[in-house]
Amino acid sequence: MDLTRYVNTFGNYLRQKYGEPIHKLSVNADFTCPNRDGTKGIGGCSFCNNNSFSPASTKAGSVTAQLHAARTRVEQVRKARRFIAYFQSYSNTYGEIERLKALYDEALAADEIIGLAIGTRPDCVPDPVLALLADYQQQGHEIWLELGLQSSFDTSLERINRGHTFADYEDAVQRAHHFGLNLCTHLIMGIPGETAKDTLTSYQRVLDLGVKAIKIHPLHIVKGTQLAREWKQGLVPDLTMDDYVNTVVEIIKTAPKELLFHRLTGSGAHQYLLAPDWVKHKWDILGAIYAGLVNH
Repeated sequence: MDLTRYVNTFGNYLRQKYGEPIHKLSVNADFTCPNRDGTKGIGGCSFCNNNSFSPASTKAGSVTAQLHAARTRVEQVRKARRFIAYFQSYSNTYGEIERLKALYDEALAADEIIGLAIGTRPDCVPDPVLALLADYQQQGHEIWLELGLQSSFDTSLERINRGHTFADYEDAVQRAHHFGLNLCTHLIMGIPGETAKDTLTSYQRVLDLGVKAIKIHPLHIVKGTQLAREWKQGLVPDLTMDDYVNTVVEIIKTAPKELLFHRLTGSGAHQYLLAPDWVKHKWDILGAIYAGLVNH
């Protein structure tokens, strides 16, 4: 199975650009989010339990220590010698600019770290942060700003307690373009009240704004979340694997050649997962996507 026959994958992009495999190393810099700390709300997104997807290497320690632990784990199974530091947990631009710079500088200080991937929210990227990331990019680092949109429908964003609107996302994208930054947008399929067609609409709206890359995730219902409580009450229908695969295939087949796919599915710690069960089987999902592309 060679998905790169049909998909412009981020991994293949990095390999072609740098002549070798580049791997992401996750970092938890102890950030929070404005819909957690009371600025916009409390409780966070209704689907989010950070423990369900944070690697064990990000549980404690400095940025340097976390990167070292993650690199040790990766080198046991991968051949990568250079890496991108992935600030993954919560909103990684939500803080004072001095603190952000210190954390990012610490990550980039390691010779094997070629760049940063910064996961955050559309309402947490003021211009000084964008300027800082653009400066790193101009220095030759591989910089990616990853914006968690999830849906382009304000009713859906409110439903999952995102605390921002699609207009916030549009504004963030336009300002990031002004600074020349590489943008990746996260989309979730299976948000309560949405159909596969709605996901296709969100995807098209993202494309229309000139974003360079996307990540697609099926909705995970994990323990310890508001969504889990609603699911147990029968208020959240399970996304089917067929619907997910067919929609991802449609997205790939209609994607511009230059659009990068950072991820085609998502996985997390199985001990937290309640539903749908099929998301545990990453390679089955990718195999079904590949078969759909071959037979499309």
